[in-house]
Amino acid sequence: QVQLVESGGGSVQPGGSLRLSCAASGIIFSLTTMGWYRRAPGKERELVARITRGISTDYADSVKGRFTISRDNAKDTLYLQMNGLKPEDTAVYYCNAETWDGGRLTRYWGQGTQVTVSS
Repeated sequence: QVQLVESGGGSVQPGGSLRLSCAASGIIFSLTTMGWYRRAPGKERELVARITRGISTDYADSVKGRFTISRDNAKDTLYLQMNGLKPEDTAVYYCNAETWDGGRLTRYWGQGTQVTVSS
């Protein structure tokens, strides 16, 4: 059974920092492409950052230069370091795992963690 458990969300002032963590189990973490997505109130869920098993990364334009995605394969844990937070970063952040089985993609999601940026 795949489980993704996020932590590290909270409330910060603009310009502040947070570090999100996602503890994974039930997957071969080191071989899995992982990502962070977010859903702001009234908006669709969007990709924030993604990291492949080869440590290649992609970022949404809105977070480039401010957010850093990383992974610790020894701990089966995914991270998102968020600096220079803006009110528009307020959203529920979700950890995602992409698994392939016989050519079929299956996505797994965590329960989400709330990030609120407000003065």
